[in-house]
Amino acid sequence: MPARFPFCAVAGADDMALALTLAAIAPDLGGVLVRGEKGTAKSTMVRALADVLPPIEVVSGDRFSSDPRDPSSPDGPFGPDPATEERPVRLVELPVGATDDRVLGSLHLHTALAEGRAEFEPGLLAKAHRGILYVDEVNLLHDHLVDLLLDAAAMGRATVERDGMSVEYAARFVLVGTMNPEEGELRPQLLDRFGLTVDVAAPRDPELRAEIVRRRLAFDADPEGFAARYADDEQELRERITTAQKLLLEVELTDAVLTRIAEICAAFDVDGMRADIVTAKAAAAHAAWQGRTAIDRDDIAVAARLALPHRRRRNPFDAPGIDEQELEDLLGDDEPDDPQGPDDDTDPDGGGGGAPDPGQPDDGPGEDAAAPPPPNGAGDEQAPAPTSQVRAGEAQRTKTFRVAGVGRGQAGRRSRAITDTGRRIGASPAADGGAVDLGATIRAAIPHQGVRGRTAGPLRLAGDDLRVAVKEGRESNLVLLCVDASGSMAARKRMAQVKTAVVSLLLDAYQRRDKVALVTFRGDRGELVLPPTGSVDVAKARLDDVPAGGRTPLAEGLTQAADVIRRERLRDPRRRPLLVVVTDGRATHGSDAIARARRVAQHLAASDVHALVVDCETGRFTLGLARELAGHLGADYVPLGEVTADGLTSAISAHLPEKAA
Repeated sequence: MPARFPFCAVAGADDMALALTLAAIAPDLGGVLVRGEKGTAKSTMVRALADVLPPIEVVSGDRFSSDPRDPSSPDGPFGPDPATEERPVRLVELPVGATDDRVLGSLHLHTALAEGRAEFEPGLLAKAHRGILYVDEVNLLHDHLVDLLLDAAAMGRATVERDGMSVEYAARFVLVGTMNPEEGELRPQLLDRFGLTVDVAAPRDPELRAEIVRRRLAFDADPEGFAARYADDEQELRERITTAQKLLLEVELTDAVLTRIAEICAAFDVDGMRADIVTAKAAAAHAAWQGRTAIDRDDIAVAARLALPHRRRRNPFDAPGIDEQELEDLLGDDEPDDPQGPDDDTDPDGGGGGAPDPGQPDDGPGEDAAAPPPPNGAGDEQAPAPTSQVRAGEAQRTKTFRVAGVGRGQAGRRSRAITDTGRRIGASPAADGGAVDLGATIRAAIPHQGVRGRTAGPLRLAGDDLRVAVKEGRESNLVLLCVDASGSMAARKRMAQVKTAVVSLLLDAYQRRDKVALVTFRGDRGELVLPPTGSVDVAKARLDDVPAGGRTPLAEGLTQAADVIRRERLRDPRRRPLLVVVTDGRATHGSDAIARARRVAQHLAASDVHALVVDCETGRFTLGLARELAGHLGADYVPLGEVTADGLTSAISAHLPEKAA
């Protein structure tokens, strides 16, 4: 196998390397979550970690990596003095598309069908026991796999009850996940299970970037030689981790240290008690890493910076991070556990650092309102109207809305669908793939045994016998908002309310694993200001920057929405869209503006897009143009005098189309 990048060559003393090292010293910390932009060597460093970890001793022939000192394994019993062997720590990768059978383990099909006996085949959790379980793009992990990881992380064991088998085995591992926040957020329950978290970004120093490129090119040219250059450094690091693991047993968590940690966690208002426990364990691991048995101020500071930032988030719009100046003030200058003064052997360079607090976006009021809207109709071109920029208010809780019918989209929490997870409702031939339904497969084969000449021995199967389970669950959808941002919308007040509604939908979509996109139209064009995404952080930032004012290019806005839906259908044909058009129906840009808008609306209706029109026209005299637009779209029509967050989201909930999927 080609040599990997040596861990010491890219780690240095940065936060990610320190967090991974502490998790290796104290596996019960709960693992590490690494957040960062693409191309920052997150996966490279995680994979390299396994190369510098000390080997482990296991029972010979045991498939569950049992510790000889505690040989509880489904492959046992092993007797009082089992044979042992030493092997490297495993790095087991969990694919985001894995099935629960692959993760937990299941009945060995070949043994069951060919030999007629039941044998358990271990899954990925069993292979990762006493090693590293690595999940790349952990934020994209399906919910049913998240549930399995949560159970294993909480209990340290995995239990399998299926196919007439009952198996329980140890599953204690260092969980390491990497993710790009732009691709969606992590489920809060799993986020809290990670003991430590770090944010990484590519360096901006040209000399450092050039050095990274040089090392990469050197590795590509001679992988074995490159790794050999750092072999001594890796061995030194391996020995230091081994020493720290042994020293950790002697590190004392005094009452003064625990009290100081509790004060810090309370001051930062973190949820629950897990933060206190993880911070204490991380401080002890850092002290052992520095070769000490006494915990000092720097140990607590490092632990707090790594263990607290992700536990301060109350909702997806809260920025991660902690106020480091506040942490310094809380720590003070005194040593919490050593009344005789600081330890002279403390390494001043041993501390890590947390992610800097990027702070919250400025949600203050926008500029003055836009000028009054131009008259309806194409008319002569006028000078561009002034624009304003307003920000969304606080997200509000929305009612649940669902697309009618039964779809086949990606598993989520929104609309009814045939998915890979959920309630089993039957079985079907395995033409389209899926999880094998063993019972249904055997039942399909039994009537044909006489024809196939079987009188005794193993069951004789044919390809046509194979059946897969059909399950009904929930799918995620694409909610596409097409919002009129022109001057005719009384821009400042109306757009603030519309943006608040969109933020509320984003929060609800995050919780239900939907994608949300936003198209606005103003001036002379429609613009995709928010491509389909599940990342609420990116969505909120983009939304705040949307300006309002100018003419009303309704046809261009609908055309842009149609293009978004077309592209998403090519990318994921199974994800059903819901188009929500928020407008007063006026079209004031270009010649024959209203007629062009009607033609585009009719095209959308012909492409079977579920749609809803929210009429924002106000005043004593109304033109009814939004109602006409709804007719051309084949959409439900919702008259709404004021577009409030409650009004818009309630309208979506109450007026979904009843078309079959």
